[in-house]
Amino acid sequence: MTTRRSYLKSISALSAGIAATGLQPLLAKTTDHSGSDQSERKIYVFSKHLQWLDYAEMSEVARSIGFDGVDITVRPKGHVLPENVKKDLPEAIRAIKDKGLAADRMTTAIISADDPLTLDILETASEQGITSYRMGWLDYDPSISIQNNIEQCNSQLSKLAELNKSLGLKASYQNHAGEMVGAPIWDIGLMLDGIDKEYMGIRYDIRHATVEGGLSWPLGLKFVVSRINSFDIKDFIWKESDGKWQPFNVQLGDGMVDFDRYFQIIKEYNIPGDFTIHLEYPIGGAEHGVTKLTGSPDQVVSAMKHDLSVLKDLITQ
Repeated sequence: MTTRRSYLKSISALSAGIAATGLQPLLAKTTDHSGSDQSERKIYVFSKHLQWLDYAEMSEVARSIGFDGVDITVRPKGHVLPENVKKDLPEAIRAIKDKGLAADRMTTAIISADDPLTLDILETASEQGITSYRMGWLDYDPSISIQNNIEQCNSQLSKLAELNKSLGLKASYQNHAGEMVGAPIWDIGLMLDGIDKEYMGIRYDIRHATVEGGLSWPLGLKFVVSRINSFDIKDFIWKESDGKWQPFNVQLGDGMVDFDRYFQIIKEYNIPGDFTIHLEYPIGGAEHGVTKLTGSPDQVVSAMKHDLSVLKDLITQ
């Protein structure tokens, strides 16, 4: 296992080399239906993959690679622990901003306005200039019908949306493969019915949508298109393991996601929102959010540089 000293030495060298390439953050424009400038698309790195670094080191690596911002994890086993949010989140935001990066989004495990830590997290985030956050996931109660589950989720999230409104925040629910709420993306559209989209929407994940939707994912995307406010980006393949076919994550562009079709639809519907890159394939434990790598830092940085370059090419094309 590499030592922290070797981490920092390697990072310093990598940062200098990456900076020398002249790779600059992308400011790709989106437009509304009138053709006027709507927003700048930013590309964030998911801080889960840099939790082996402190806030300053994480920010330096993100800046050197060419990301526009950091999507900071504020959740159990995250970069910022919920119980320490009042002290640690301001430090993290300050470190990110000191490197000239956007520090306006976070990823949380929040699913309810009634959780004792929810108010602490959201109030602190609002004070620090964060404007949007990704939520945690909701589970289905097997003792009641799917329809009743949807109704209960709607009631629960309506209350959270009201809290968001009072703090000037926007939440995003990510579609995720499996048996939780949001795997079939139709249920998110129904779950958010009647909730003001200014304060709660969808973080659309094309990897998970493809796993669950196969060839029909464009239909699900179009069903929730007005609710999408941000994107998580990753890729995968199906692979046989222990006699079962399972999805395995791979580098961006090396998998099964039809990014050409995906970005065609984004352009066609003028879907606004920024991107967060996730690297869920093996990179020395960083894919799991470890605090100590089992591989070298340059493996992590090289993977980030690759996926960022691929995403920029997809956007600009």
